[in-house]
Amino acid sequence: YHSHNLRSLILIIYSLLFLTVTHSLKYFYTASSGIPNFPSYVSVGLVDGVQISYCDSRTQKNIPKQEWMNEVSSEHPRYWEEETKTYLKHFSVLLSGVHVFQLMYGCEWDEETKEKKGYWQYSYDGEDFIAFDLSTKKWNAPVPQAVLTKNKWDNDKGWIAQAENYLNQICPEWVKKYVEYGKTSLMRTVDIFSMNLSDNLELDKE
Repeated sequence: YHSHNLRSLILIIYSLLFLTVTHSLKYFYTASSGIPNFPSYVSVGLVDGVQISYCDSRTQKNIPKQEWMNEVSSEHPRYWEEETKTYLKHFSVLLSGVHVFQLMYGCEWDEETKEKKGYWQYSYDGEDFIAFDLSTKKWNAPVPQAVLTKNKWDNDKGWIAQAENYLNQICPEWVKKYVEYGKTSLMRTVDIFSMNLSDNLELDKE
């Protein structure tokens, strides 16, 4: 009876934690100035909350943070070179004084419903500055200082088309690829978690 309940509990937790059908890809870029012993530029890529890449102003090179990310290179030989170029392009920001400028963009893809959500937002000194609304194809400016930028970007049809294409097409396609690359690693994590949970519950039962 206890063994049956234990297996049922593990199955429930497994389904809640690991069988979610929504996958995500997020990139975080941070530019800072006036902060001692800290890189002036840092970028981090995440898939389903797991770090997949890292680059900063000291290395000037985007590197994989998961072993399975090396598989990308075999299918896309210039992948890391292109990622480094993207990193440098986003960091054409000049700061003076003690300030922090951040960019976060990415998407979510529902494996079951195929629904897609995208986000592209900037912050300055820890406060939201401007964000793209994919549904209206407009930029939202939560602070008065961003209104000028909003008006300029709203009238830049090329920029809007680029953001929309990335969030609706390119990003979801890469989410699918990354999830496929990391599937084996994810399943190993699930197996280890299940065994540890089972062992701990057996100890508690005793």
